[in-house]
Amino acid sequence: MKMDRRRFVSSATVTGSMAAAFGLGLGGLGLASPLRGAAAHPLPNFFADLEHRTFRFFWERANAANGMMPDRWPTPSFASIAAIGFALTAYPIGVERGWITRADARQRTLATLRFLSQLPMGEASHGTAGYKGFFYHFLDMHSGLRYRDTELSTVDITMLHLGALYAAGWFDGDHADEAEIRRLVVELIDRAEWDWFQQADAKTGMAISMGWHPESGFIERAWDGYNEGKMVYILALGSGRHPAKDGSWSVWTAPYERFWRGEGDTRHLSFAALCMHQYSEMWIDFREIYDAPMRSAGFDYFENSRRETYANRAYCIANPMGWEGYSDTIWGICACDGPGNFTLPYRGHSAQFRGLFRARACGRA
Repeated sequence: MKMDRRRFVSSATVTGSMAAAFGLGLGGLGLASPLRGAAAHPLPNFFADLEHRTFRFFWERANAANGMMPDRWPTPSFASIAAIGFALTAYPIGVERGWITRADARQRTLATLRFLSQLPMGEASHGTAGYKGFFYHFLDMHSGLRYRDTELSTVDITMLHLGALYAAGWFDGDHADEAEIRRLVVELIDRAEWDWFQQADAKTGMAISMGWHPESGFIERAWDGYNEGKMVYILALGSGRHPAKDGSWSVWTAPYERFWRGEGDTRHLSFAALCMHQYSEMWIDFREIYDAPMRSAGFDYFENSRRETYANRAYCIANPMGWEGYSDTIWGICACDGPGNFTLPYRGHSAQFRGLFRARACGRA
């Protein structure tokens, strides 16, 4: 059975403002935040401290004047549109936890959305911030224009949009600035031409390309199989103005057979980096949502991510490559940067150690 956007929406239970993404035209944005009431169940001190430090990373590192969020720290960096999406998600959390005021979060969120809304779009390779409603992956921290020869990235714009949708759902008050936040988010989301990105698929016209360069056109590789691209199709299918074609979900799931690992209670759709099982889940509650493959498997995507988490830990305990430190208490390693950016000898061979720290890794935590 094809999974089209109406069928998916009709069966979906989504958290917070993600419900807005599945509405017709993104109209119903007056939504309650899933965080409200969460303070009644405080986290253990370690996790509370980690959450606070993560929030501070976004609050302190963003350009307060325009909302641009650096891709990495502490070296000077370009902005990442994915990191901006995480920042927009973090600000309401800061209010809920009592770390900033609602007015502070509202001001920063509105500054970000106003800045994004006025950035120039066009097919020129320079002097623009994006094209066809999509922003380039990396933007200048001050001007907001394309950084070097970076691509339009369908997955990174998805994270920006999901963060914006979260903000629109959370800022549900009568204040004029909150009404403007909701309006700007609808405009931001609706102008992305997802159907244009499907033109790269000459075979079915349904696969969504990973990106586009003005110099060379669409990136040949499309999102399919199992990875963080799940949220790309969900957002694209829910677009009010330029949705992906009905049936596109089946293109995403078609290669699933190659991604199954484990047996019995450990069987799951696998992808090596743990973050690939958490990006979509940051904004979408997949419990009791079943498409055809998961209905056949007998469990949902939420359970799939839980199983992959245990598999990741089991791999680090087994530590087949002999990395120092992997254990039952040090696991969950995935795509991020660490101290360094150099090649060093390690246990008889050369190993590349990448430097600094990425906002996406921080946001995922």
